[in-house]
Amino acid sequence: MSGPEKPKVIGEEWSDERVKSFLFISPYDARINPDFNALLKAYQAMRAFDFERFVGFFTEAGRDINALSESGETILDHVSEHRRSTEYARALRAAGAKKAAELKQE
Repeated sequence: MSGPEKPKVIGEEWSDERVKSFLFISPYDARINPDFNALLKAYQAMRAFDFERFVGFFTEAGRDINALSESGETILDHVSEHRRSTEYARALRAAGAKKAAELKQE
């Protein structure tokens, strides 16, 4: 048998519970910042409007929207490297996200 056993689902509605579940994703390595990890995993898995919802839940939970990766970048730095991520970057900016260089200036 070739191909996946389950068909690919496109345009599936994500419930609040599913979006919020990314708040509880733990990094595989203790050296990785849990807040950066949760943001990164959500960015990688979610459509822009679901990610925007996640960012709201994330900040409501008191998490750090400007958490740094091991290499010293914020999630906004990472997202800004991708041409098709303007909606993600807008959601982050609206929640107070900054690039690492902006944090250093404060």
